[in-house]
Amino acid sequence: MKFLDEAKVYIRSGDGGNGCVAFRREKYIEFGGPNGGDGGRGGDVVVECVDGLNTLIDYRYQQHFKAKTGGHGMGQNRAGASTPDVVLKVPVGTQVFDEDNETLLADLTRVGERAVVAKGGNGGFGNAHFKSSTNRAPRRANPGLSDEERTIWLRLKLIADAGLVGLPNAGKSTFLASVSAAKPKIADYPFTTLHPQLGVMSIDGREFVLADIPGLIEGAHEGAGLGDRFLGHVERCRVLLHLVDGTCEHAGEAYKTVRAELNAYGEGLTDKPEIVALSKADVLTPEQIKQQTARLKRAAKKTPLILSSATRQGVTEVLRALAKVVDDSRPTEPAQAGAWHP
Repeated sequence: MKFLDEAKVYIRSGDGGNGCVAFRREKYIEFGGPNGGDGGRGGDVVVECVDGLNTLIDYRYQQHFKAKTGGHGMGQNRAGASTPDVVLKVPVGTQVFDEDNETLLADLTRVGERAVVAKGGNGGFGNAHFKSSTNRAPRRANPGLSDEERTIWLRLKLIADAGLVGLPNAGKSTFLASVSAAKPKIADYPFTTLHPQLGVMSIDGREFVLADIPGLIEGAHEGAGLGDRFLGHVERCRVLLHLVDGTCEHAGEAYKTVRAELNAYGEGLTDKPEIVALSKADVLTPEQIKQQTARLKRAAKKTPLILSSATRQGVTEVLRALAKVVDDSRPTEPAQAGAWHP
């Protein structure tokens, strides 16, 4: 499996160490007093976002992560050692859900972000902690607090500037291969793309990331074809590029089919800016292009771009349109205030 975007993991933090009951016994010291140390803290389980990862494949082979118990307290006021945390390293864009796979615990979108998903138990107090003017020789110590254990779901949603959507064989992978260094599988049968692909586009000195997901068919939200589970990878995109196959029977109906699946999925995908393009123009006659363009314009309520990834006809115009929407939707940084002068 090359791409894994969901994993179920069992985690358990560490117990806290027990406190110690001990008394100081030294020659020539008549009243030694209590000197039992405190227990150490158990390790946490932390999910950390790191650079250099793009799938959750590591959690296909290991699904159990347990932190160690904190060290127990000892005599001579020696505290137990706190144990290190267990860190689950995940790629940028990973969401952490509770066992019900619906309750969101953390959304990690930047390198270095961390989230504690299971907290280690605190260590117990030794008897030296309980000594007072009225209780000179306490014989009491606290046990360490118990751990936390739970099952969590890790779900990866790729972070890309633009996303490719369309029916199978609409030319999405061909377009991605023609404008980037990505090498997706390209063939003349449906569902050639079985997992999302990323590519870096470059136009007019600007770069942005484009995500290609497997094609959608009618009934994808009910599980038809590969279903709509990969639509989560375009939720974070700023703009959608909707490719419609110009060689299909009716471009307008093909457009409406994909839009219906996006609407059924929800999560605001239908509200995102959309650029519509008619693909495979190199194998169409001028009359066919005119007819399909008119059908697509009526369905999409906008004039579609004409595209041929094989001959690169219209590729530059599509990239510039995507770059413009991406630039316009990027948050602007607040201007820094100038230095104060008397």
